[in-house]
Amino acid sequence: MEAAMGLLRRIHPRQTETALSALLSLLPHHSSDLLSQVDQPLQVLCDVDSGKEFILCEYNRDADSYRSPWSNKYHPPLEDALYPSIALRKLELEANEVFSVYRDQYYEGGISSVYMWEDDNEGLVACFLIKKDGSKTGHGRRGYLQEGAWDAIHVIEVGQQEEGITRYCLTSTIMLSLTTDDESSGTFSLSGSLRRQMNMDLSTAEGHLCNMGRMIEEMEGKLRNSLDQVYFGKTKEMVCTLRPPSEVVMRLTNS
Repeated sequence: MEAAMGLLRRIHPRQTETALSALLSLLPHHSSDLLSQVDQPLQVLCDVDSGKEFILCEYNRDADSYRSPWSNKYHPPLEDALYPSIALRKLELEANEVFSVYRDQYYEGGISSVYMWEDDNEGLVACFLIKKDGSKTGHGRRGYLQEGAWDAIHVIEVGQQEEGITRYCLTSTIMLSLTTDDESSGTFSLSGSLRRQMNMDLSTAEGHLCNMGRMIEEMEGKLRNSLDQVYFGKTKEMVCTLRPPSEVVMRLTNS
């Protein structure tokens, strides 16, 4: 199991699904651990009842069906499926509407979905998902990306309220992949993922949704900075070291 997790951490994000399927066949007795610990690139399905797309993941899955956050129906239909309570479903609908506005402001498009369910400790768990296709054939309209994908998974565990204070535990995973294939920009491929965790004790005076939104906004800012420094910063440093810009070469030659 340890070797399998090490392999999945080092593999290309676009190959995660294939690798995970192979490992599940080799380690069937660890299937639940692998599915719960390994984040895969997000897939999308259209809800025919609402006409809106929603994101597929392990958190809205029951058997081989996936629940839409818009219509609250499973696709394909499933008997004896699990559903959130009436109160939690109301909060889930509100979260989806608010998160759609957040996605439009920060991502200028893409697809988002929010799912909620009760946990065993009388608290609740929420999963906030964003998928942005930045390729020329997707939602991207600028730049030279031949292929580009940003998948964000935010899982928040909400504890019980004690004296107006609630414990929140946020686990966030960002998966990024991009490829260019253009005469002006050349051919380039970059991919990777980051996972971070944040714990906070917050007042529930303004409600759970406000607290969860602030935590996600803060975490995404930190993850974007980390990606910029780790992936893009180091890549730029290596490229400039191996192939310095022409103006640098000219200065070195003239000196």
